Amino acid sequence: MGPTTRYAKASDGVSIAYQVLGDGPRDLVWVPGWVSHVEAAWDEPTLARFFERLAAFSRLILFDKRGTGLSDRVPEAELPTLETRMGDVRAVCDAVGSERVALLGVSEGASMCLLFAATYPDRTTAIILFGGYARRQAAPDYPWGGSIEQHQAFLDEIERDWGGPVGLEVRAPSKLGDVRFRENLARYIRLGASPGAVLALTRMNAEIDVRSILDAVRVPTLVLHRTGDKTIPIGAGRYLAEHIPKASFVELAGDDHLPWIGDTDAVLGEIEQFLTGARTRPNSDRVLATVLFTDIVGSTERAAELADVAWADVLAAHHARVRDQLARYSGREIGTTGDGFLALFDGPARGVRCALALADALQPLGLEVRAGLHTGEVELTGDDVRGLAVHIGARIAALADAGEVLVSRTVRDLVVGSGLTFQDRGNHILKGVPDEWQLFAARAG
Repeated sequence: MGPTTRYAKASDGVSIAYQVLGDGPRDLVWVPGWVSHVEAAWDEPTLARFFERLAAFSRLILFDKRGTGLSDRVPEAELPTLETRMGDVRAVCDAVGSERVALLGVSEGASMCLLFAATYPDRTTAIILFGGYARRQAAPDYPWGGSIEQHQAFLDEIERDWGGPVGLEVRAPSKLGDVRFRENLARYIRLGASPGAVLALTRMNAEIDVRSILDAVRVPTLVLHRTGDKTIPIGAGRYLAEHIPKASFVELAGDDHLPWIGDTDAVLGEIEQFLTGARTRPNSDRVLATVLFTDIVGSTERAAELADVAWADVLAAHHARVRDQLARYSGREIGTTGDGFLALFDGPARGVRCALALADALQPLGLEVRAGLHTGEVELTGDDVRGLAVHIGARIAALADAGEVLVSRTVRDLVVGSGLTFQDRGNHILKGVPDEWQLFAARAG
């Protein structure tokens, strides 16, 4: 759950939803691209952590532009132009008592930041543009925009697939195999705008062209762009930096268009350095945790037996039941690997009981899983987990038989008195891990 949502009144009476997070010495307005939803954003761990990191060195101001998210819906003919969006930002800033702000704009949000900075330099301390552009469509003197055919194909995709993770393959290609992220992104943009509104906004965004005002931007400007951005080519970022007086340009590695996906530490480090003159090391916590890996047995063969749609339905049901058990036993989902899960528990007995419960939960689906658990020190960085314990857990899971919950001796020793029973499975060499490891098959007591 994120900060409290409040509302600011624009000059024409439209209510703009906003949130404020952090109490840093400088105000930073997050200007989203395309559509947003200030409350649904907090349901996606990668985005929530991104906002929390920004709020560590700023007072972060989030908002939904009119017609999207929790702001007032408006007729499609009255969806906000860049000028209207500027007024909405001013209304939010006035509501929170902010006289001067830095703006961080993503994609089309970058274009609004440029216009705001040129129009209100007295209210703008700096702007940061991520994956931004001066013009959305290609022109003879601007080859970095999309073609008319590409634009129409995207409109067709919206009409056909809205409700799902539309645009995922170009906005966050590194997350294509992450089922949890796909579901969260679909919900986020679905709540962000209705089909009619998003079509109208997408058509409006295609007409954006702020090239004529770039030389009027006189505030400190940082342009960030990923080398392989599949939504907005990096040439668009270079163009901005070349035409904005004294702008700084940083090229980042990666293919993702969304800044909270991929190497977020690099993105956040550049923003913090630009705004504060220094950067802090990313928060990294080393904790003792129980690592659980699961995997569907015979998934390739089962998928071959079923049609694609039927197998997708089985996988969706599998994911839902695994998540139900994780919630029941206070497990933390770290990620999915197609047909498997990685989760953490702060107690080994709960982890073992969760793995055992999965067998019963998945039996009606005709699925068997293998599971492996190990307890050790792990390093938590953002939404990722690292450490030898993670590798050990994965290696143990790979040795488990169908329907078996295999654990390390460490786990067995730590759950003495829990009522769980264990059968010795002998000593094993785990690939890439030193020493021999004694493993046990867990049973419910």
